Amino acid sequence: MRSIWNGAISFGLVSIPIKLVNATENHSISFRQIHKEDGGRVRYRKICELDDQELTAAEIGKAYESEDGSVIPISDADLAALPLPTAKTIEIVAFVPADSIDPLQMDAAYYLSASGVPAAKPYTLLREALKRSNKVAVAKFALRGRERLGMLRVVDDVIAMHGLLWPDEIRAPEGVAPEADVTVRDAELDLADALMDTLGSVDLASLHDDYREAVEAMIAAKAEGEPAPERTPAEAGGGKVIDLMAALENSVRAAKGARGEEGGAEVTHLPERKRKQAAKKTTAKQATDKQPAKKAATAKKSASAKKTASAKKAAPAKKTASSGRKRASA
Repeated sequence: MRSIWNGAISFGLVSIPIKLVNATENHSISFRQIHKEDGGRVRYRKICELDDQELTAAEIGKAYESEDGSVIPISDADLAALPLPTAKTIEIVAFVPADSIDPLQMDAAYYLSASGVPAAKPYTLLREALKRSNKVAVAKFALRGRERLGMLRVVDDVIAMHGLLWPDEIRAPEGVAPEADVTVRDAELDLADALMDTLGSVDLASLHDDYREAVEAMIAAKAEGEPAPERTPAEAGGGKVIDLMAALENSVRAAKGARGEEGGAEVTHLPERKRKQAAKKTTAKQATDKQPAKKAATAKKSASAKKTASAKKAAPAKKTASSGRKRASA
């Protein structure tokens, strides 16, 4: 693979010469613009708006346009003279847990290749250190005229780097979430759980671009002068969901049918939250059932206490009456 950048990884006082290689490639089909009437190619030409002359690449430079419309020429020498320590260095600034990187920041991906035999040992050292720490390295580097953030991680036996957007380049999701106050029932969540379980996991390597394949088949047919393949009508979808429960049940059935499984969308087990709710209801019912018995026991105890108190009051009076009879007899 052809390298697009040569430099070094700065790992403390260790310098690792590396080459930067694109880790991804674009398989999208490119189209040309043509004149519909005669099929002629439509090309873009760079014309100077002052003298209407077509310019070559060597005649075109850079400039910055200020808010008042004035143009400030910027040369490659001006940019090269900037104090940019990361111009030829991927400078590691920290090691952090992988889950601390927001996927929204992910940008282009690259492979870092050790440049030459002397780079093999420090390259392997950094790779194994990343493996053992279960962390990723956050780095700064310069590419295509600007400084960028990067995240280094291990892929198989290679150090890969993902370009990262700067934090202030990520928009806040304000006004994106539904504004209406919506309540989701447990039964709907249970069906959603069942649908997720039915769909299960997938081997990403088995997924492919159906649209690109259809375009390629159409182009091949037209090149041979044959009619384009007929398109299989897609099932209606994407409309307003009136009955969410019915839609979820049908989705579970369809997913099971696609996997060759039998049965409908019945949920045969209680999810964890359902079991907790059922346990709470049972505990509350037992407490309610115990209340009458508790009240009865309390009432019985109270009556017994009253009876004992009455007996104690009556005992002295009886004793006094007996003493009076004894004195009269004497």
